Amino acid sequence: MGWLDYHLHEFRLLDGKNKIRAIGIPTGQESPDERAPIPLARARLGPLHHQLYHTLPALYVYDFGDDWEHALIYEGEQPVESSGAYPRCVAGARRCPPEDCGGVHGYVDFLAAIADPAHSEHEASLTWVGGSYDPDGFDPAKVVFDDPLKRWKTAFERQPS
Repeated sequence: MGWLDYHLHEFRLLDGKNKIRAIGIPTGQESPDERAPIPLARARLGPLHHQLYHTLPALYVYDFGDDWEHALIYEGEQPVESSGAYPRCVAGARRCPPEDCGGVHGYVDFLAAIADPAHSEHEASLTWVGGSYDPDGFDPAKVVFDDPLKRWKTAFERQPS
């Protein structure tokens, strides 16, 4: 997505009993009736989704306060290309909303502000995102995948002092 994992996030899938199974970041604060998510860094979403949930969409939820929700639909496998790098993004549309823009409603307000030079928040909004922002600017070839285990260690394991 282009976000920096500042916020809790998880993938939500339905199991065979129509119960949600989450893959995310266990907080240790789950209620007794709530099952902790499978740790994100240790889960392989593709095989899990294909084997257990191959006809059902998954949901990616980011920033539980702003509640960004994205439907993920498994459309099947593609032949492996020996010259290709994996994982890779093969399609998509529109650029990721800026981190912390306030959820869907805040993003709509942000887009209105940057589109209208007379808007009172126009200059501040453009400055906030580094000078420019093209909501339609998306190129699947420029999507970079980080190593999830490395990100997990950076975020949650103590660094030597």
